[in-house]
Amino acid sequence: MKIAELLNPNAIAGELKATGKEEALGELTDVLAKAFGNLDPEEVLRVLHEREALGSTGIGEGVAIPHGKLARLDRLLLAFGRSRGGVDFDSMDGRQAHLFFLLVAPEESVGVHLKTLARISKLLKNPAVRRRLIDAPAEDLYTIIAEEEDRM
Repeated sequence: MKIAELLNPNAIAGELKATGKEEALGELTDVLAKAFGNLDPEEVLRVLHEREALGSTGIGEGVAIPHGKLARLDRLLLAFGRSRGGVDFDSMDGRQAHLFFLLVAPEESVGVHLKTLARISKLLKNPAVRRRLIDAPAEDLYTIIAEEEDRM
């Protein structure tokens, strides 16, 4: 399953205002809830916090992939956010995060959840892709994700 197929263009926040992890998780959750309608933002935040308690999902190189699992989901949901100013996300490399994929999966799903995390990591491993996403106008973010994913 491709990232672009999972990512609703309405679930993209081109200019996150957050400066800290809590604010960023809140903004990304709000974007996800607005795009998909039937989500309880408090429940999403709860599972994200549970996952963050195990260790930061700030994987370094300016990237964070907060994720969690919810019982009542019938499919994986994805949101993308960008912060040009950066967010203190307790990243492994100590640097601020600028690019975020928020992933919420059905509780029983393992394969698609892990495959999507791996696909996102592979996409954002490329410094040129990260730079392109940081520099682009907000309205171009979905197209860039789709284009770059096709090149993988």
